[in-house]
Amino acid sequence: MNILGISAFYHDSAACLVQDGKIIAAAQEERFTRKKHDHRFPVHAIEYCLSEAGISASDLNHVAFYDKPWIKFERLLETYLAFAPFGFQSFIKAMPLWLKEKLWMGDLIKNEIGFEGELVYPEHHQSHAASAFFPSPFQSAALLTLDGVGEWSTSTWGVGTDNKIELMHELRFPHSLGLLYSAFTYYTGFKVNSGEYKVMGLAPYGEPKYVDLILEHLLDLKPDGSFRFNMEYFNYCQGLTMTSHKFHDLFGGAPRKPESQITQREMDLARSVQDVTEEVMLRMARHIRKESGQKNLCLAGGVALNCVANGKILREKIFDQVWIQPAAGDAGGALGAALFTWHQVLGNDRKATQKHDTQSGSYLGPKFEQNEIKAWLTEEELPFHILNGNKAEKVAELIADQKVIGWFQGRMEFGPRALGGRSIIGDARSTEMQKTMNLKIKYRESFRPFAPSCLRTEVSNLFELEEDSPYMLLVAPVKEELRNEMTDEEQQKFGIEKLNVKRSVIPAITHVDYSARVQTVDGESNPEYFDLISAVKDKTNYGVIINTSFNVRGEPIVCTPQDAYRCFMRTEMDVLVLEDLILFKEEQPKFNDDTNWQAEYELD
Repeated sequence: MNILGISAFYHDSAACLVQDGKIIAAAQEERFTRKKHDHRFPVHAIEYCLSEAGISASDLNHVAFYDKPWIKFERLLETYLAFAPFGFQSFIKAMPLWLKEKLWMGDLIKNEIGFEGELVYPEHHQSHAASAFFPSPFQSAALLTLDGVGEWSTSTWGVGTDNKIELMHELRFPHSLGLLYSAFTYYTGFKVNSGEYKVMGLAPYGEPKYVDLILEHLLDLKPDGSFRFNMEYFNYCQGLTMTSHKFHDLFGGAPRKPESQITQREMDLARSVQDVTEEVMLRMARHIRKESGQKNLCLAGGVALNCVANGKILREKIFDQVWIQPAAGDAGGALGAALFTWHQVLGNDRKATQKHDTQSGSYLGPKFEQNEIKAWLTEEELPFHILNGNKAEKVAELIADQKVIGWFQGRMEFGPRALGGRSIIGDARSTEMQKTMNLKIKYRESFRPFAPSCLRTEVSNLFELEEDSPYMLLVAPVKEELRNEMTDEEQQKFGIEKLNVKRSVIPAITHVDYSARVQTVDGESNPEYFDLISAVKDKTNYGVIINTSFNVRGEPIVCTPQDAYRCFMRTEMDVLVLEDLILFKEEQPKFNDDTNWQAEYELD
């Protein structure tokens, strides 16, 4: 039984192939087209999924699309009518794609991939909930989904039991925690639907000066976490921007211009919306625990990528265990739609392990054989060396020697995080590594933190965390005993000045509030990565390295060896490891590339 799941047309289009209930393949379209957050119909991702399963479209039994387009269209029309004649511009801008493609999904799928069977259309938040519950290790759990908006729902909660999910309560558009965060993303000068990570990373530099203003004017927050917006402060229903003039007056001026200097005001705004988001999610979690009686929680939706808030829910011990879908945003909707069809529509059984999830470490993308890579390097006359059985030790030596490594191994990750398949790695002990990677490798803002990958057996020695965090979706404090005592002068530093203070013995992954977005690595899901970090521990006494995604600002994570080599040569990375092949920058021929890498992505 082959089921194809598809998400498309908003952002992060993706495809997933489920075969007899097992996730065989999943990937975002952006990885193939090299267009970040590509929203178009995922032809390339579908082609990959079918190829990975060794089937063609004629072998598909079902195709599931991750939401109900006609109900979304109903929301668009009703919203326009509610605000008319205001909003005519945004309405006209949206119409061509709806009338040309979005409303004719059956015809589109038939034309693009040749499938003529009946389509399954779960609701958007059903797809999110299914992506969170069905791969989780729990036989029953409470479910919480939060994002910008689906059809009408913006947040839902319910319960998953055995092979069924039931969503029982919802918040409806325009009242949305995701859109609140996006409004502040826009207002602080970052790009909506991609800059939210930046706001989260900027928050620890600021003070929560605007929390009271937000709670007094923007939303009426209830004890159960539900809320209503005062829509006079927002513009997304009727305009082409997120915030209104009234919002700008309330917070003291117009939105920051993209790429202009970030000031203390933006840091304080970021901290304030982050604090409000955490409070809303904590209230929701407490309410759901009380009402559902469930001891486990599953999370999905774009807001579930807020790993700081996730970490707080875990540390508050509201639930015994929390599992978060690693592709929590719209891409994961493809996976959820396919699993929803297998379990809920077709009624197939589900037996959870209570220990391990069924997402295979989220290593669900393409893999490239070493012989294939070697043949390409030879054809292009690119110098390389073969690592004969000493890969972990050799790369660990290079890391200890402060080299920045492009690490390309096994299957590509599904979701926004690099988890040791397509990663840039370095020494967590380095005082300069964060600055080097931000400015010379990633070409991005200097304030943005880097995440640690650490051995699962070492996590409680390094961080205030006892649980698994394989998908880098939990933030935890660095252990007190590893922190440096700050001088009086260092304690007086303010805002972005905090960046230059060495805060722990692993400063490259310690954020300014002593936190880190932790990935735990075990020998089962990624043995190559585990062996590497184990070798680093042997050399440095610390079983932890920096891990950031293998891309630069404005580019999707690399997919192919060719993508990896191009990124390697366009940046100041020192070494590239492609499976068991290693390339050194100083040995490579001059790279003929007309792209001004930094200038190309200046406006992201």
